[in-house]
Amino acid sequence: MGLALELACQAGEKGEIPVGAVVVLEDEIIARAYNEKELRQDATAHAELLALQRAAENTGSWRLNLATLYTTLEPCPMCAGAMVNARLGRLVYAVRDPKAGAAGTVLDIVRTPGLNHQVQVKEGVLREEAAQLLSKFFDNLRRDGRAGRRRSTRNRVGG
Repeated sequence: MGLALELACQAGEKGEIPVGAVVVLEDEIIARAYNEKELRQDATAHAELLALQRAAENTGSWRLNLATLYTTLEPCPMCAGAMVNARLGRLVYAVRDPKAGAAGTVLDIVRTPGLNHQVQVKEGVLREEAAQLLSKFFDNLRRDGRAGRRRSTRNRVGG
């Protein structure tokens, strides 16, 4: 989780929401990522999704049933769904997301009994550090506005 927190700091320095993710398999880091939504102008460029993609690429398999994903913020529904589809073995996260958390707070996609896979979940690892990083980022964003964050000037299809 310490590395995920370092990655989250890097994201924040680049104007991204400070979320970092690390995938570990058999005590080896197989993937790492931080949010890149602003950089890529891609709503799907969440740290967890990027880390899952890199883990699959690095292992040669989309099935990550023996892997653990560490992330600084509870995953959103999109990322939680990807974890189920990747057959992720375990999720460890630092801070609950009261607005979009899908690992027990708002929804519990990763442990939905009707789905074909459930992910083991542990929350609260380095909670205080991650919460402080997120709070500072959003306090600065409210104070400074979107300064430093890219905004798309195109809102229409085709350009």
